[in-house]
Amino acid sequence: MTDTTAVSIGRLIRDARKQRGLTQQQLADALSTSQSAITRIESGGQNLSLEMINRIADALDSPLITPAGGGTMNLRIQGGTKLSGSIEVRSSKNAAVALLCASLINKGTTRLVGIARIEEVNRILEVLSSIGVSAEWSDDKSVLTLQRPAELALDRMDLDAARKTRSVIMFLGPLLHYYEKFQLPYAGGCDLGSRTVEPHLNALREFGLDVVATEGFYNATVAAGADTVRRIVLTERGDTVTENTLLAAAQTPGTTIIRNASPNYMVQDLCFFLTELGVTVEGIGTTTLTVTGVPDINVDVEYAPSEDPIEAMSLLTAAIVTGSELTVTRAPIEFLEIELAVLSEMGLSYSLTDEYTSRNGATRLVDVTVHPSTLRAPKDKIHPMPFPGLNIDNLPFFAVIAAAAEGETLIHDWVYENRAIHLLELGKLGANVKLLDPHRLEVNGPTRWRGRELVCPPALRPAVCLLLAALAARGESVLRDVYMINRGYEDLPARLNALGADIEVFFE
Repeated sequence: MTDTTAVSIGRLIRDARKQRGLTQQQLADALSTSQSAITRIESGGQNLSLEMINRIADALDSPLITPAGGGTMNLRIQGGTKLSGSIEVRSSKNAAVALLCASLINKGTTRLVGIARIEEVNRILEVLSSIGVSAEWSDDKSVLTLQRPAELALDRMDLDAARKTRSVIMFLGPLLHYYEKFQLPYAGGCDLGSRTVEPHLNALREFGLDVVATEGFYNATVAAGADTVRRIVLTERGDTVTENTLLAAAQTPGTTIIRNASPNYMVQDLCFFLTELGVTVEGIGTTTLTVTGVPDINVDVEYAPSEDPIEAMSLLTAAIVTGSELTVTRAPIEFLEIELAVLSEMGLSYSLTDEYTSRNGATRLVDVTVHPSTLRAPKDKIHPMPFPGLNIDNLPFFAVIAAAAEGETLIHDWVYENRAIHLLELGKLGANVKLLDPHRLEVNGPTRWRGRELVCPPALRPAVCLLLAALAARGESVLRDVYMINRGYEDLPARLNALGADIEVFFE
């Protein structure tokens, strides 16, 4: 260790902890200390003995406390291997963050079962913990118990964690019922281009919220609203804006009618959760939601979010590009039907089991078995649409699939102005990709994938696309700085290795 100031050591410990996917409380438990002590250590407010540094290194099971600037997580992939067997889809990332934000409206105990233990969840938990919410994992890490305090410590919010996730914008809906004035930092997350928060603000004005953005913060003020019936037309059928509006409406007496609402999977999970809290939500799965709010929510609740259709699509893509026969179990079919229809048109052979129900009691699941197939380019462009169209987050996987298909495919990502640019990195692994403009990508296949050393792009799905392409590539690929993948996937390298992949995790 060449830089031994308390601040630099604290920064290294913080980065090492986040790479391991641990919250401050989890590291504190491992060291038999308090979360506040970890906060002081990571902020440089506490000098450490060599013995304590070694204890922390042991707790993190990582050599990351090394010279400043080191310590990123990387993957070394030996490509060209076939996958086989079956793999279970885990619970939804996007539902998880919505439910974590929703815990703020419940004065009772919230127990979330099977929630994804990923970096995005860790960041939200760090924010919640920093403002006083108690968050404890069960011994087997299968259940997360949350309890909000009577008064939140918003002035102690972990701004570093908050700025790393877009999900912090969903604190607006819950907090507007507790405070006349409050601040939130600008939302972060993936680098996908500018995403306006104006649809959120337009909707939440109906509940008395006014926001002025200055110096890196949303400065919110709240005036009491008198209307007993609110009719809100969302200017964007977005998932998070619908969720934010739901969280505000859930705590507001009277009726809120939300039109042009997203009926997507994470919104449905939030609606199911709100009904468990005693909130009446009509129209679940449609674009019109009618919410009858409850002014005081104090319920001990247990809820299991549904499976993640984006992870399911990732795993299907892994099988397709490696020419493998693989069964993906617990796939939420309602949110994959368009994707499978497009794949069928491209020549993919697959089979489905009979439907069964998710642990949330509502979402329809199937097991999907992919068979090795010769693919051809689709006749029409591939583009996303709001649910029930092809999922926006599933679109990047079709760039990898199109590169394995015979012919020319046009990928039209009209939602984000930067994401198609990140997919150009597939060219370094041998794909024939051409950027027509910031939204359109032309892909010509088939591809003879070849190994290469790459750095993860700052966007979750394009980063995973590179990993999936590397599985199919001849020779060795190195994918550096994979924090972005860990934002949305839990232990993905080990899970792929269990299917026959050869992925080594290393740090430097």
